[in-house]
Amino acid sequence: MIMKQTYLVVIVAVLFLCCMCVPVSAVIQQVTLKGAVATLSPPTNTITIEHPQQYGCNYPASGTRVCTYTPMSVGTLTGTAPDVAAFSLFKTGDPVVATSLGGAGETWITLAKLFGSRPNEEFVTDIVGDIGTIQTPLIGNYVLDATTIPDCSACTGTTCTAMSSDVRVKSEGKEVFAKILKPGESLNYNGRNDGSSVAVTFVKGQALSGTCPGKAGMTGPQAISVYVVKIVPPISAAQVDIRTATTTRPDEALPPLPPTATSTSPTQIPTTKSGMLPLAAIGAIGLAGLILVMRKK
Repeated sequence: MIMKQTYLVVIVAVLFLCCMCVPVSAVIQQVTLKGAVATLSPPTNTITIEHPQQYGCNYPASGTRVCTYTPMSVGTLTGTAPDVAAFSLFKTGDPVVATSLGGAGETWITLAKLFGSRPNEEFVTDIVGDIGTIQTPLIGNYVLDATTIPDCSACTGTTCTAMSSDVRVKSEGKEVFAKILKPGESLNYNGRNDGSSVAVTFVKGQALSGTCPGKAGMTGPQAISVYVVKIVPPISAAQVDIRTATTTRPDEALPPLPPTATSTSPTQIPTTKSGMLPLAAIGAIGLAGLILVMRKK
């Protein structure tokens, strides 16, 4: 009887430790799509996108994943703007990439203006919202990395109010400028000799609470931040760094960027996959089963 109780205690302890090892997980669905701005309504703080195509990836049994935009069954999608700056940066007819939270439309957390003559050679020139949710490369071969820093005295569940954001500008894969921004502060970079420039304003934001004492191991909403980004393209509009030219002009495609030069997620806001919790539980159950088999022997 004592041995059975001992094994029961071990099983419970294993399950507890596996659950404790799971970091903060994001659970609210994000949907990325592209289309054209149909209407802007400042009075209602909404923006409507027409002819939406949803972004998604397929994972074949062999080979790398294939990510494409697929036309949706609806003609338009309306959502609230991430910030009032969107109404001055976007106009009717602008091609955009948008990310919404909790489903398609309703709440735009990011809007990005597209530049490019062909669908597979698109670049972003302007962003309002969470820059880490947009996978389309920035024009001029720029990359933005940003990490929000939590105010651990202002947390609710998995998120805290961000007291600042560490924003880094990369050009041609190399970091060229960095600045820590408080809400409302901006940075400007124009250190290249091609007429291009990058301006970033940190409007407001959230940070994951997992780095704060006693906050690890929770599951809940991901941290979302708002930035306003304006990139002035190089004087030469004929881009030769076409990273997305994989179909019509593969000879112009650059090799994959190194891990340090990828487009950030968010800003790069660190998030964890909600699928880790089921995997931890499955592992714990398997270990418990092994203990019981050994006991019977």
